[in-house]
Amino acid sequence: MTDTTAPLEHLAAKAAMEAGANPHGEEGERYTAVNSEKNRPLYASRVKVYPKLVHGTFRRLKWLVMAVTLAIYYVTPWLRWDRGPNLPDQAVLLDFPSRRFYFFFLEIWPQEFYYITGLLILAALGLFLVTSVAGRVWCGYTCPQTVWTDLFIHVERFFEGDRAKRIRLDKSPWSMGKLARKTGKHFTWILIALATGGAWVFYFADAPTLAGQLATFDAPAAAYLFIGLFAATTYLLGGIAREQVCIYMCPWPRIQGAMFDEESLLVSYKDDRGEKRGPHKKGTSWEGRGDCIDCGQCVAACPMGIDIRDGMQLECIQCALCIDACNEIMDKVERPRGLIGYDTFRNQERRRAGETPKLDILRPRTILYSAVLVFVAGIMLFALSNRSTLDVSVLADRNPLFVQLSDGSVRNGYQVKIVNKEHSERIYRVSIEGLDKAILTRPALAGEETGTVTVGADKLENLRFFVTLPGDGVKALNGGEADFDFVVTDLENGTTATRQTTFRGPGQ
Repeated sequence: MTDTTAPLEHLAAKAAMEAGANPHGEEGERYTAVNSEKNRPLYASRVKVYPKLVHGTFRRLKWLVMAVTLAIYYVTPWLRWDRGPNLPDQAVLLDFPSRRFYFFFLEIWPQEFYYITGLLILAALGLFLVTSVAGRVWCGYTCPQTVWTDLFIHVERFFEGDRAKRIRLDKSPWSMGKLARKTGKHFTWILIALATGGAWVFYFADAPTLAGQLATFDAPAAAYLFIGLFAATTYLLGGIAREQVCIYMCPWPRIQGAMFDEESLLVSYKDDRGEKRGPHKKGTSWEGRGDCIDCGQCVAACPMGIDIRDGMQLECIQCALCIDACNEIMDKVERPRGLIGYDTFRNQERRRAGETPKLDILRPRTILYSAVLVFVAGIMLFALSNRSTLDVSVLADRNPLFVQLSDGSVRNGYQVKIVNKEHSERIYRVSIEGLDKAILTRPALAGEETGTVTVGADKLENLRFFVTLPGDGVKALNGGEADFDFVVTDLENGTTATRQTTFRGPGQ
């Protein structure tokens, strides 16, 4: 596999050597290690990782984020939102039969899918901005793979114990005790996986109704199929594959290298303070050595199984658990905390040069991301605030383009779709503008020139119209065609929707 962060590490090591570091010393070793990345295989067989439980600020933060995100996922389908009679009262619902997406007060129709596109763009820009400021915060805290893997590891720890006990258990021969622990762990994993798959299908149907159908085995076969698929993937990715997903399946570790710069805050080992590392006995002097006692607790705590002291690596998800592990050791040896912490490549260079470290958040890339984020959000808010409850589309007949009648007049046919987004029945008047002497008729109205159309609440009505132009009007056509407008007016509140189309006749 290839480490996409190698260029930054290469620059840091090179800059240190140019400043006078021994190329055969610690920095030289790091420089050589980084350049040897190109010789690593594209895939390596998995070596099981046994992350140790640590205590501290970032571990508590991860517990909090895990609880909040899981609660949002499992609880959201059960939230209710009153939209009136004959409408679903589920707050968040992807209603495929009705072709609508309900999100609390917002109701998105298929022709308004650009709102979803806008939300995805905002999410991507927000992710770019956060990554450029503080590294892979998404990966370390809120990514579903991280959250469920953390939950599965917690279950594993409950049944099999912490790191040392799990290692001993895996190495020990099979016994009734080992079988009971393994069975309990996998059974709980399966329950979590089934709950995850079940919660997912609740987003696509009324949750209480579907839950009752699932319990009585009356649910559609598709519901059981997708619960099984999501349960299997949750069990496999969260319980078995774990860090392999982040390393080999997810594209973000490779993309995030383009989001970083020298001022990005990343979880880093401060080698200017930690080196020269080595064991330390209580009561001995700290002179001539660094604060790192080479205890390996940062490696033991890492869910990816890497050594943060080797520099920034593709596998690092920036979960910051190594910070908590190191701070615990620093407290025990009575040294300052922060040997591993959030740091920037530029601050490492500043400390080597004897300068004072500083935090520079306002940089060209963060300003650009923020500006684009605000711009897109502004467009979205403007579109939502000016959103109409009436939508009209007009499609002219293609075959034939026109029909010439016996009296010399020309007739065009049109399909007019009227979408009523109000939660009550509406009456609309359909008319045309911009085509002199033209007559609008509907086949169902026996030749009436104008008429009203009734559209039910939250319904789409597909209507057939004819526009007929007398012979003298046909002669006035420019090149055999002319543009005009269909105008649909809500007779209750005066809301109007106008759609331009083309009338075609014989060429001149």
